[in-house]
Amino acid sequence: MAENFKHCLEIILHHEGGYVNHPKDPGGMTNLGVTKRVYESWVGKEVDESDMRALTPEDVAPIYEKNYWHKIKGNDLPGGLDLCVFDFGVNAGPGRAAKYLQNMIGTVADGGIGPNTLQALGLYEEEVGGVAEVVKEYQKRRQGYYEGLSTFATFGKGWTRRVVETTEEALKLV
Repeated sequence: MAENFKHCLEIILHHEGGYVNHPKDPGGMTNLGVTKRVYESWVGKEVDESDMRALTPEDVAPIYEKNYWHKIKGNDLPGGLDLCVFDFGVNAGPGRAAKYLQNMIGTVADGGIGPNTLQALGLYEEEVGGVAEVVKEYQKRRQGYYEGLSTFATFGKGWTRRVVETTEEALKLV
C-alpha cells in the first residue's frame, strides 16, 4: 500500500537506529540502517565517517524506497504484510524476504514478487484466514531464519525484539 511507505519507514528507522560501526557486523559503518558501501553507491562517491554520521531520514528515505520498498512490491502487498516483508528485506535482503514469502505461500521462490506471487498470496490469505494470519506465519519463519544464523548469539536478542515489535506494528496495520 503506497500510503504505508512513510509509516513503515519510520518503524524501520526506529529499529535501525543511529550511527554504528560494530566489529562483528559485516555491514561495517552504518547509519539509519544504511551501510557506507550502499550510501557510496547511492551518491556515486567515497564518503567518510563524518558523512555517515551526518545522514538524516530525508537522506536515506529514497534509498529505502528504491532499493527495498519497490523491490518487495510494498505498494502491492496488503497493509501489515508490507511492513514485515519490507523490514525483513532491509535486514536480510529484498530477495531473501521475497523468497521467504514465496516459499510460505507455495509459489516459485525466485526472489521477485510479481503477479504470480501476488495471486498466490491472495489465495493463501483466504486459505489461512486473512492477512493477520499471514503476518504471524511470515514473522515466525523470519525468526527461524535469524535463529539459524551463526551470529544469533551476538545479535539475536535485537533481532528477536525487532521481529516481535514489527509483528505488533504490522497487526495494527492489517
